[in-house]
Amino acid sequence: MLIWLILIPVIASALIGLAKAPGRLTAIASAALTLFMTLGAVFCPHCGADCCASTLFGFPVQLTVDPAVLPLAKVMVLLTAIVTLAATIGLKAPNKDAERSWAISALLLSTGAMGAFMSDNIIAFYGFHELALIPTFVMIGCYGRGDRRTVAWTATLYLGLASMVLLAGLLMLCWEMHAYSFSMMARAFHAGIAPEHGCIIGGLLLAGFGTLVSLFPFHSWAAPAYASAPTPIAMLHAGVLKKFGLYGLFTLAYVFGPQGLDSLFGCWNNLLLVLLLGNVLWVGIVTIAQRRLDDMLGNSSVMHMGYLFLAFAVLVAGCGPVASELAVKGAALLMLAHGLTISMLFLLTGQIESQTRTLEMESMGGLARKLPWLGFLFALAGLASIGLPLLANFPGEFSIFYSCFVDWHPGADGCCALANWLGGLGPVQFTLVFALWGLVISAVYMLRAFRNIFEGDVSHASDRATGLTALDTTAAVVLTVAIVLFGILPYIVSNLVPAIGA
Repeated sequence: MLIWLILIPVIASALIGLAKAPGRLTAIASAALTLFMTLGAVFCPHCGADCCASTLFGFPVQLTVDPAVLPLAKVMVLLTAIVTLAATIGLKAPNKDAERSWAISALLLSTGAMGAFMSDNIIAFYGFHELALIPTFVMIGCYGRGDRRTVAWTATLYLGLASMVLLAGLLMLCWEMHAYSFSMMARAFHAGIAPEHGCIIGGLLLAGFGTLVSLFPFHSWAAPAYASAPTPIAMLHAGVLKKFGLYGLFTLAYVFGPQGLDSLFGCWNNLLLVLLLGNVLWVGIVTIAQRRLDDMLGNSSVMHMGYLFLAFAVLVAGCGPVASELAVKGAALLMLAHGLTISMLFLLTGQIESQTRTLEMESMGGLARKLPWLGFLFALAGLASIGLPLLANFPGEFSIFYSCFVDWHPGADGCCALANWLGGLGPVQFTLVFALWGLVISAVYMLRAFRNIFEGDVSHASDRATGLTALDTTAAVVLTVAIVLFGILPYIVSNLVPAIGA
């Protein structure tokens, strides 16, 4: 059954491109069917353990959403299906020919992400991600905003080099383990990794995966790419595909456990703690300085990756079994929540631009008087992104923050052995003290954006607004329901994610 989660959007893309089927309607039907099948694969106890070894386009692929093989696959497949449906419903191309191109690109990007998250085979895992990058580059270069060609080439160079570094790390890991799939590596790990090789492999993997996730300082491609991309591509790349690097790192955490993580990434963990603070604090300050809504959201997405890297640092530091469980479950929740909220914010950004013909925040004002429903939706997504309780981001962020201290004792061995700063704080706890300021930074730029766009007197730009269509509203409601549902009932997601070593 799982192979159809990949084949359905591919078939729909072929119908749109070759048979000239209606782009938007065909894409919506494909995404709705895929979401329906995804819900069955994720929540049905019999379908959830489905694992099919098959050949796709002549290439051996093993697809699975079994938590025993790929523990985070269910969460990421669910995120992909939800965002794809919202992106296709909200797709608003400038003309019919462009609509077909936009729909095909969105479906192919979704196909690549879905295949990567379900692939047990290492090369298929890598290859599906590379497939998903192609429509991203093409759509930015052809239909993006601003200096789109420069942005497209910059993103291509950054992600191309990162992919080559990542491929080198993955191939070295496969050679070292004499295995070419995650499940084979998990079974073969008793052989261990040679200490002289572990640090090199870990460095390559962290650099490759990290650049794909926009880890500071290799992040400068991301915000311009998201700001320039057409709305459905920005939603799918920032909301879904960007999680590929984090998914890979956390999957390796399950494969190798605490001992293996230390052999691969232990020598890099203190550097990682410094770099993630660059994401949270430096990029956060840069986000405050933005004056265009799309630029602000692009930098905001980069900023929030710091909290997910903090969860990974907790795992590498070996802070204890409870801390590890909270960190990995919190990361799964936050990856899902961030994907939903940033996708919704980019969706609403596209609707704001279509209504006002501008994204300069200081040129707008009073838009809530013209479009109160749009103001409500933007406020909800913005409050979710800064971690308001009862919305999806809060349980993930809280779990990650709590994991830094739950097994910590001042001056004890373990994750606190390297330093005894400020009354016994270790590197992880010390990093969290500074990272918490990111919550204040997030509140500053998000609340200021809402005030400038939706409050005050009605500006000339806001006065142009005419109203949202039924499809515009439906696309936002799909994401709103998910954001509220997973915020009130986070155990729906956390129960899908086993503890490491369970």
